[in-house]
Amino acid sequence: MRIQQLTWMAMLVAIAVVGSMFISIPTGVARAYPIQHMVNVIAAVTVGPIGAVLVAFVTGLIRVMTGTGSLLAFPGGMIGAFLAGIFFVRTNRVYAAALGEIIGTGVIASLIAVPYAKLLMGSTFGAFFFVPAFLASSLTGALLGWLVLSRVKQLRPSILK
Repeated sequence: MRIQQLTWMAMLVAIAVVGSMFISIPTGVARAYPIQHMVNVIAAVTVGPIGAVLVAFVTGLIRVMTGTGSLLAFPGGMIGAFLAGIFFVRTNRVYAAALGEIIGTGVIASLIAVPYAKLLMGSTFGAFFFVPAFLASSLTGALLGWLVLSRVKQLRPSILK
């Protein structure tokens, strides 16, 4: 069972990394990657909060190492994935995982990005710069994740709890 879970997590990382190469929205100093947020919701539901954070971390690491992402991938991806997982564990509802991703990335991570970007990236942008970009990306990706999981549940109810 552990090998299946690790394999699934590796596949989610691959989907997020490859998806970020093709689908991104420029938002100034940062780029919005809705596929990352979709994967966060799917990971939160299928492997839980810790697994989702690991998927987001490895995805961010690969994206930074390959030059397809910035250091903002870490707080943005990991906080949203964690909250999505916690919301899902508490409610057992996919829409709650999507809401957790939106709150975690779109609100909390965007506010944490301000000092993080100043320290690590030399950016002087304020919160109002990051909030709209993070919110738009997480909202789009969370809705995609919700739609994918809803469709999977219709086709194969045994896959999701």
